[in-house]
Amino acid sequence: MGAAGAFAFTALPSASATPSASAVIAEVYGGGGNSGATLTRDFVELGNAGSAAYDLSGYSVQYLPGTPSAASAWQVTALTGAIAPGARYLVGEGTGSGGTTALPTTDATGSIAMSATSGTIALVSGTAALTCKTAADCAADPRIVDLTGYGTAVVREGSGPATGASNTAAVARADSLADTDDNAADFTGGTPTPVNSAGQTPGSGDGGGDGGGDGGSPTGPGTVRVHDIQGTTRLSPYAGQTVTRVPGIVTGVRGSGSLGYWIQDPTPDADPRTSEAVFVYTGSAKPTVAVGDSVLVTGKVTEYYPSSTSQSNTEIGGPTTTVLSSGNALPDAVALNATSVPDAYIPTASGGSIESLALQPTVYAQDFYESLEGMRVTFADARVVGASDAYGELWVTVKPQENATARGGTLYSSYDQPNTGRIEVMSLDTASAFPAANVGDELSGVTAGPLDYSTYGGYNVQATQLGTLVDKNLKQEVTRRQKKDELAVATYNVENLDALDTQEKFDRLAEGVAVNLNSPDIVALEEIQDDNGATNDGTVTAEATLKRFTDAVRAAGGPAYAWRYISPTNNADGGEPGGNIRQVFLFNPKRVSFTDHKGGDATTATSVVKTRKGVQLIYSPGRIDPTSAAWEDSRKPLVGEFTFQGEQVFVIANHFISKGGDQPVHGRYQPPARSSETQRAAQAAEVNTFVKSLLAADKNAKTVVLGDLNDYEFSQTVTTLTADKVLKPLITTLPAAERYTYVYDGNSQTLDHILTSPAVTSLDYDVVHINAEFADQASDHDPQIVRIDLSKCRRH
Repeated sequence: MGAAGAFAFTALPSASATPSASAVIAEVYGGGGNSGATLTRDFVELGNAGSAAYDLSGYSVQYLPGTPSAASAWQVTALTGAIAPGARYLVGEGTGSGGTTALPTTDATGSIAMSATSGTIALVSGTAALTCKTAADCAADPRIVDLTGYGTAVVREGSGPATGASNTAAVARADSLADTDDNAADFTGGTPTPVNSAGQTPGSGDGGGDGGGDGGSPTGPGTVRVHDIQGTTRLSPYAGQTVTRVPGIVTGVRGSGSLGYWIQDPTPDADPRTSEAVFVYTGSAKPTVAVGDSVLVTGKVTEYYPSSTSQSNTEIGGPTTTVLSSGNALPDAVALNATSVPDAYIPTASGGSIESLALQPTVYAQDFYESLEGMRVTFADARVVGASDAYGELWVTVKPQENATARGGTLYSSYDQPNTGRIEVMSLDTASAFPAANVGDELSGVTAGPLDYSTYGGYNVQATQLGTLVDKNLKQEVTRRQKKDELAVATYNVENLDALDTQEKFDRLAEGVAVNLNSPDIVALEEIQDDNGATNDGTVTAEATLKRFTDAVRAAGGPAYAWRYISPTNNADGGEPGGNIRQVFLFNPKRVSFTDHKGGDATTATSVVKTRKGVQLIYSPGRIDPTSAAWEDSRKPLVGEFTFQGEQVFVIANHFISKGGDQPVHGRYQPPARSSETQRAAQAAEVNTFVKSLLAADKNAKTVVLGDLNDYEFSQTVTTLTADKVLKPLITTLPAAERYTYVYDGNSQTLDHILTSPAVTSLDYDVVHINAEFADQASDHDPQIVRIDLSKCRRH
């Protein structure tokens, strides 16, 4: 488009309540790439009905589903530049797999997958995501300049939404751009007619379907380079277009999984925001090129999304490849280290997409990585912070001083400290065994390869050269044995243990209890499955599972544990279908006794009652309010009443709902939505209320709350659970570098907890690291234990 300085700018309207005389939404099309469509991409076209240029700096186009749910959010595409008087402005959005014709060159680029038949588009004076979800609320928002609801959209202007939208039809205003603030009257359905600010239409010689074609020599490069394809945001300005004879050197070949190869231009431009490399996706065909080949690639540019909330990979698909020469030197790799990688993690967009924001690679680590997408990167002598897994992946840190744990990991201690030095490492060498690395080990020497992006972990190095593993001899911890007058209470997530599992799994988990935990008096187990595991036949009992496990504990030198649990209603407590996971109390009857109050079952709530003998549970074992919505499709807390050396102790075993469904920290929506927190906060409130009822009946009640809470010590879940200081999270009593029970994406973090009531004052707490930091794991969680000297616990 022309330079902004060529126009005089008008003031911006403050609301959409009155018809606009200048900038309006002119056309909306959500069928791009769908079945039957001609165009490959969705679009929104803006128009300027005024006599002066309309400045769009700081503006956005936003989309909301036609019938928004509570979880629906407006998606945002930022705009730049201006609309000349009487001109149009084209915003490209989501690309589908169908269609044959690309849009003309877009003036702004987004990736919103708009519905073909029903939705709402808003032109907004700002880039913060809107929050309104009704027509009335949106009419009252002064940031909305214009709004168009189509199909059956709830949010629309006037008497009703615009009609006629489909896979093959857009809704558009008349050429006059008349705006009466009534979508039904102002828009009609018809063939999509996208026009950009230069007046170009599909196939008008503007790159619609052939980016960079110049009619030149078949062995000469076209006019488009990789940095043109990558652009200065996370989205390619050439998405949906065919590019011709793009030159590059092959730097890596992937012969399994997502097949293809990376090319990198050895002649970079001067813009640090534009990557010089791109992945060439060959579909089901194994690539025939080799590292060091100089090639020309013709194909269609796409943005591939590994998941619905991830960032995308810019790719050239359906390629035609010409090999010009072989054995060429590779472009120099960019060093990843504490100096090059910024400390700030990622930009924000008020929960919306950051994809259209200009990259700031010197400010944000994720922008830095995105500016290197596909390019050769390298690091040296890096410490492993996430152990090797079954998929041939590990994590290192290129910032060795960043939040180091006592045993070599990287501590995740707050939402605003995601640790920017973490990077995932995979190997393109499928012929060699991937090293079995533990946390604290070192990848010595040089590791190098193309930088890729995956929904599982984000940016990663696809290593063509892998450093040598140096074993730092990380050892499993063994906690001390409790003293005679100490009650030892532990928690351990045994990862879907059922009676059909291998004896090796039983033996390793049992050793963790008997040896590493040193035979606690009470063990709260999470993820004990029923007697036939995932076989979904209505079985809910876990007697065979527990018999095998306690026999294995005894064989490992532990005591003859007894157990208590409540069988769930079939398939009502979440987890693996048919598995019926639940919490279980193991206890050593030679050291501690369980007080049984019969009658507890899957759907009956236990409660606290005062008797002449003191406070007791109505049902023991029992469940906390199991029919509450807080526990829907989730494990219900198990409550038990124990006696140790004449002292009564209440134990509450928990396994809160998982983080499944939360948006990733590295995804395109920032800050990411943690939707699972809502239910966990409700679960925490239920347990908090129950503990308060215990303390109301006996302020000296000694209570231990423990288990897999699936949330961090700094989370709203733990804040809610400890409200009014009824419980103390013992993880906070450890030195900061020791506060973790789990390792995820190279972050050492706390998901499992033990908390105690105010009367529990004399204690010794320990997280016992035996699993999470190791490539060879019995479970993905570390157990923990508290030893309590009840004789020294104060009375109020």
